[in-house]
Amino acid sequence: MARNDDRFQVVFKEGFQLKDEGFRQIMVDTQTGVNYLVWKSGYAGGITPLLDPDGKPIVTKIG
Repeated sequence: MARNDDRFQVVFKEGFQLKDEGFRQIMVDTQTGVNYLVWKSGYAGGITPLLDPDGKPIVTKIG
């Protein structure tokens, strides 16, 4: 059920899910602009917001 108005946009990806270092991508929430790091390796994975040096979320300007 793909839509043209997907909320998250992948802006960077690297790695391979089945290797030890896993697969990493940076996704941007198109409604808030907040950037997230997504990591997957085998059956494990995680997601976390990217933070600037002050501990605030990194936000990409939308539109």
